[in-house]
Amino acid sequence: MYGMIAKITAVSGKRDEFIEVLTKRTYKMPGCFSYVVAKDSFDANVIWVTEAWDSAASHESSLSLPEVKTAIARARELVAAFERIAVTSPVQDMGAGFPNQS
Repeated sequence: MYGMIAKITAVSGKRDEFIEVLTKRTYKMPGCFSYVVAKDSFDANVIWVTEAWDSAASHESSLSLPEVKTAIARARELVAAFERIAVTSPVQDMGAGFPNQS
């Protein structure tokens, strides 16, 4: 399993537009168990993206999908900063769609 947590700062006043770009075109990605986009509660420009994948290779391959490439191209002008906060190894599903771990 492979996970990633990213902090993305949108251009001032563009967070909702950026969220729309992230959530409209980036779904049903092969190998993706969970892709959560969340608004920061304190900073009106920050978005948190938390991902869980079957492997790092699936995550990397997703960047080649046409819909993801389109989203990245549209989002570039909306991003002020991007930080990969953590790479993780997910171990437990709490209903997000992970395969059965038993």
